[in-house]
Amino acid sequence: MSHIKLALLLGITVALGPLALDAYLPAFPSIADGLGIPHSDVGLTLSAYVAALGLAQLVGGPLSDRYGRQPILLGGLAIFAAAAVMVSLANTLSDMVIWRVVQGIGGAFCAVSVPAIVRDQVSGQDAARLFGLIGLIMFVAPAAAPSLGALMLVAGDWHAIFLLLAGYAVFLAMALKFALFPALQPRPPATTPVRTLVTNYMLVLKHSTTMRFVGIQVLCFSTMLLFITHSSFIYQEWFGLSNGMFSILFAANIVLMAVLNLINRPLLRRFSSVVLLRTQVIMQCVALIALVTVVLLKGPFWLITACIVAAIGCQGGIIPNNMANALEFFPHLGGTAAAMLGASQFTIAGGISALSSIFAGHALLPIVVSMLACSVGAVILAMGAPRAVARETASPA
Repeated sequence: MSHIKLALLLGITVALGPLALDAYLPAFPSIADGLGIPHSDVGLTLSAYVAALGLAQLVGGPLSDRYGRQPILLGGLAIFAAAAVMVSLANTLSDMVIWRVVQGIGGAFCAVSVPAIVRDQVSGQDAARLFGLIGLIMFVAPAAAPSLGALMLVAGDWHAIFLLLAGYAVFLAMALKFALFPALQPRPPATTPVRTLVTNYMLVLKHSTTMRFVGIQVLCFSTMLLFITHSSFIYQEWFGLSNGMFSILFAANIVLMAVLNLINRPLLRRFSSVVLLRTQVIMQCVALIALVTVVLLKGPFWLITACIVAAIGCQGGIIPNNMANALEFFPHLGGTAAAMLGASQFTIAGGISALSSIFAGHALLPIVVSMLACSVGAVILAMGAPRAVARETASPA
């Protein structure tokens, strides 16, 4: 299968995650009014989804190594679709949180399968380029998601957003079943006993270089998730913007992500992915230092927005380079390594996001300071990363 076709199919699959996170952001006020709860409480449905999306990958990754990518990925899509329908029927916050957790489990089985499939097919700099191409295709989803959600609010109400997500999951299942899996290079049959699936995590945990990249992923993703969780509050409550303006400004983050992703691809021919990763992590930190400074000085709205866009946009180069490096050492345990990466990323970031919802209150400064703190941690880890990733590999137990 060509890299373009593979990237297209995997890109639209990865897009399921951003759609489930971002499509209902403009509906937060409507959901709060409909359920009779404070606006900030709606953020718990996002944190619950993200936490489940992380923890369930610890199960889905080893299972995909043992039983294959197809049954785990298609099973995850079925769970996701059914849970999305139930979320649309929820009439209390507790019901919505429960079904978002189930939806996160289905999403986790999908999320962990995509990087594992990439690692099955390519490695090294080629993997970084493929992750970049997948990311470029995937960026359409988060850019369009808030606008799509706003359109659903005009046409109906917030329930329609989740029915749309269910329909998209069904479409993905059909596309992958008939267009992706028949064309993939077959993996050697797995012989790992089920009882050793958990112990294989020790290979990942003991690999210090891999865990450094996992830490970078966790902290950079936490920076972005803090913004996503509070983006509706920042733009719609703090600055009083309309749904339409919120969608435009949210899309601006994705546009810069795509631009930096495009720039990153040719740079991979001249520089190692580790060097590019370190540079872009530092760029993100500089943008967040500027953001905190502007907020402290009560600077203008346009300058705050510019700093946010610059910081979040850096994810376009950080994600593909970091994922390729994190998975490089585990060609035979792609699902397990991807699960460790995804579980750490979503679970820890989800916890940070939930704590920020509880303690940040109705203030902008604690939110941006939290984003900067995560970014500083990522810079510290990135500065200690090797200049180029060695080609040693780890084998299953």
